[in-house]
Amino acid sequence: MCGITGWIDWNRDLTQQADVLERMTETLELRGPDASGTWLSRHCAFGHRRLSVMDPANGAQPMVRPSKEADEHDCVIVYNGELYNAPELKKELLSLGYAFKTSCDTEVLLQAYIEWGPACVERLNGIFAFAVWHSLEQTLFAARDRLGVKPFFYRQDEGRLLFGSEPKAVLAHPDVVPEIGGEGLAELFVLGPARTPGHGIWRGLSELKPGQTLVFDRNGLRIRTYWQLESREHEDDEETTAARIGELLADTLERQLASDVPVCTLLSGGLDSSALTALAVAYYNRTGQGNVDTYSVDYVDNDKHFKAHAFQPNADAPWIARMVEHLGTVHHPIQFDTPELVEALEAAVRAKDYPGMADIDASLYLFCKEIKKGATVAVSGEAADEVFGGYPWFHRKEALEAGTFPWSLSVDLRESILSPGVLETVRPREYVADRYAQAVSEVPALPGENEEQRLMRRMSYLNITRFMPTLLDRKDRMSMAAGLEVRVPYCDHRLVDYVFNVPWKIKQAGDREKGILRKSLEGVLPHDVLYRKKSPYPKTHNPNYLSAVKTRLLERLDDTSSPLLQLIDGKKVRQIAETADASTNLPWFGQLMSGPQLFAYLLQVDYWLREYKVRLV
Repeated sequence: MCGITGWIDWNRDLTQQADVLERMTETLELRGPDASGTWLSRHCAFGHRRLSVMDPANGAQPMVRPSKEADEHDCVIVYNGELYNAPELKKELLSLGYAFKTSCDTEVLLQAYIEWGPACVERLNGIFAFAVWHSLEQTLFAARDRLGVKPFFYRQDEGRLLFGSEPKAVLAHPDVVPEIGGEGLAELFVLGPARTPGHGIWRGLSELKPGQTLVFDRNGLRIRTYWQLESREHEDDEETTAARIGELLADTLERQLASDVPVCTLLSGGLDSSALTALAVAYYNRTGQGNVDTYSVDYVDNDKHFKAHAFQPNADAPWIARMVEHLGTVHHPIQFDTPELVEALEAAVRAKDYPGMADIDASLYLFCKEIKKGATVAVSGEAADEVFGGYPWFHRKEALEAGTFPWSLSVDLRESILSPGVLETVRPREYVADRYAQAVSEVPALPGENEEQRLMRRMSYLNITRFMPTLLDRKDRMSMAAGLEVRVPYCDHRLVDYVFNVPWKIKQAGDREKGILRKSLEGVLPHDVLYRKKSPYPKTHNPNYLSAVKTRLLERLDDTSSPLLQLIDGKKVRQIAETADASTNLPWFGQLMSGPQLFAYLLQVDYWLREYKVRLV
């Protein structure tokens, strides 16, 4: 994995802008701590930071190869990601007469573009964001993977395009002012930490959506969607469906274990991570690669303060021990305390370039930093709940019929803490209603479905296209800030495409959430683990955390220079903070963001406004 940035400009000679390109590139140092490279021509400048995973001795970027049309004209690539079908693509390209100087997938991708042009994306299986400059055509081509695992932000001005793996790379350009307008405020306070696909929070900044390509030339900017969820009849019965899912998951995981550096798995003891770990152990045993290293995260005194509830029915620790003993992995338990989580809130903002999931982000950032000490690549169970329907809101009538995003039902709470000026600007109810209507309008209909089937398809679509990107965003930014590559097998587009069309009755095989996934894993996991109730990413339940973020937030409210004060109703927020205790439920976002996370989120907003010197326009 890496960090990429670039600058296309028809009005300047970019060979004279090496210092600016260098600044843009160096903002991504944490994403690529192993090497740095830049490439400049008159109208195109590329920067790259490298995290070496495949062929560490070679594969430096930006990578240059002769174009198909003429040897004297080059194609140049900057690329962030992994191609899991690189061996098959390389074999095909060799048969077509291509020669290779490296064993890395960067060269495979570049040669694939040279051979097939923009259509190359149809052949790719992987997670990626890349840009290719074709010097003869004077054209930039960029693409993002189908599920949006890897990010690509861009800004278009008159005759110019800037892009980067993270907003910070674009913000480093001297002509870009860090501004946020009404729409950005709405994204932060009405939908946040979720984002509308394509929106970059910052004024003038967009994000290439999952499954899209971009072409920029002298005629301007053109966006094309090359992949999206489609509805079709599912013809397999339950047994065949389970078998197919098992085959896809095993194939996907084995492809994603390929690496020239140490690989580990994240193990929570839940169904999703336990399945991937079990499959990894089986593969390592079969190929003689030794033991699998596993990592888990927990918090000081969580065992004392944990209380079971509908969203988190049981603690992870006993189940992790169960799986470690069963599989014989080399396990590394990581534990954090309240002061570390509070301090890491600011690092999490710097990693993302805007406020995020508060301590959920912070703990993942700290977790990835610890994992990095022993591994460079980690396999994670992210996205299984969105794909297979594991969240409680898939199973609750009121959520299915709420007429809004089920992870963000608290519009009243969100409105209540905003200043009158912000309320007038963002109009929270109208904004969320518009965004929800936009999302629902995209759902691909399947003729003949009844109302229940349509509701379940809608919920699946919303989760995959609106909720899952928030978690993938978080996973990418927090892991790459630690120089750790995280792979997400449940995001394989073949698996997602297949499961999206599995009828809800089959998805709930055995009358259980994610029942068809459980059925596909029979014989892979012990029965008690296989049928364990879902438990989300662990968060701290220590009341000290609530106390710490409350205290800090009240200090910010006392600081008349705080930029946060112009955006919120300080009196209302103070009232909420002063009366909140461990029993207070303030549903800010999803399953994990409640009272303490609301206060931490506002702390992140305050820090972000100060640190980035954000202008409100």
